Formats: sequence, structure tokens, C-alpha cells
Amino acid sequence: MIVVKIGGAQGVAMDNVCHDVAALVQQGQPVVVVHGGSAETNEISEKLGHPPRFVTNQSGFTSRYTDRTTLEIFAMVTNGRINTLVVERLQQAGVNAIGLSGLDGRLMLARRKDAIRIVENGRQRMLRDDYTGKIETVNGGLLHMLLDAGLTPVVSPLAMSPDGIALNVDADRAAAMLAGAVAAEQLVILTNVPGLMRSFPDESTLITHLPAAGLEQALSFAEGRMKKKVLGASEALGLGVSKVIFADGRVEHPLQDALAGKGTTIA
Repeated sequence: MIVVKIGGAQGVAMDNVCHDVAALVQQGQPVVVVHGGSAETNEISEKLGHPPRFVTNQSGFTSRYTDRTTLEIFAMVTNGRINTLVVERLQQAGVNAIGLSGLDGRLMLARRKDAIRIVENGRQRMLRDDYTGKIETVNGGLLHMLLDAGLTPVVSPLAMSPDGIALNVDADRAAAMLAGAVAAEQLVILTNVPGLMRSFPDESTLITHLPAAGLEQALSFAEGRMKKKVLGASEALGLGVSKVIFADGRVEHPLQDALAGKGTTIA
């Protein structure tokens, strides 16, 4: 089993990723696809007059502040547009894909962060009315049922609170939780950089292999948005995933290259 996370940053070659996924599925390899949508959500939010706001917590992790309006824009873009397009492209490539979010069938249940502590202008403050969450459980049985029926799940990063409220969740960490739930051997995270670099953006500092024990140190030098990917990798390995790969999603064969050893392999 392989879980593939398609990054939401600009530059990721969605068509190329889908062709590589199709090749694996046609070879009999079960695949679960997870996608983000950050760049398109930012663009649409600006056009709708509700610009995105990003906040940084005490640990240095940056995330999207999600009020109710932002949540609905995020759902419209990721689940309504991106998820549909990924399913369409996979279907065109001969894969019987099925799109769903974490709300469908209670696929991903998350604990809502009613208030988040942020650092702004050097001072700590609390932000309330936030619709983000931390995934606590995944309905792995639902994914196995779909896979056993010959379907390829395509999951957008929305989850549900226990009382039925939709929540925005980090797509990298969602991919990690899903990988653990289906007992995936590999989690491949495709983005718009070649992998984890010791000194971003100097590609000559690309780390090709990193032991699981080195992930904590990697958090200290990972470039902003890579921090959550490193955290997701740590969580996936902790859930029994054997290998996590960060790789370039902009190339002709993103997934094939990643599985052949290009990028950063963590095991």
C-alpha cells in the first residue's frame, strides 16, 4: 500500500502525478491519494475579498487561521474543485477513483482547537473562533472497503469534530494519519521542491537519506512549510509506516522518481 500526498503549492504537475498513480494502480498496487489546496485557496480568498491570514504558534509552526468564512472557501476550493479535478484526471487515465473528504463516512475525526495561542509582533495572544483541528481517529475500514471494491480514494483535507462540525486539517499530517490507518508501507509527499534541504533554497544541500532518529534535528533547520511535513513524517513512522519520501512534484514522473530514490527518503 502506498499513500501519495499531492502538495497544494504552485508548480506541482497534477497531470504527471495522476499518470504515475494510474501506472501503479494498473500494476495492481493499491494507492490512496491525499491532496492539499493552499495556493488556490489563497487566490480565491483574495478574489472573494477575504484574504488569507497565517499565524505562527509558540513552536514556530505556521498555519492558516480558519474562521467560518475561510472554512467555507477552503471547502469550496479543495473539496469542490481540486478533489473533483484529481478524480477526473485519474478517471481519464483509467483509474476508477472516488473523491471524498474526511467528513464523508466520518473518515477523519478531529479535535477542534477552539482557541489557539499565537505569537504576533513578539507577543503571545489567543485567537478564538478557529475551525481547525487535530486528527485523532481515521476510519481505515472505509478506505479498505473502497480499495477492496477496486476504487482509488482521493481525500481532501477536511475532517469532522465528534459533534459534526467541519474542520480544516493539515494535509501532510492527514496523509500521515491515513497512511497509518491503512498500514501503508510508504508515504510519498510531493511538493514544489526537490526534497528536504539543510539550507533552503540551496538544492546542493538536499538530504537524500535521513534516519528516523534525525527528524527532531531536521525540525530545527527545515524551511517554514517543510516543518509540518517533517512532523507528518515523524507521525507516519510512529504509526508503523516503513518509509516516508519527500520528492519533487514538478517533474515529468514525480511518483516514479520518488519511488526510485530521488528526493529525501526517511526510514
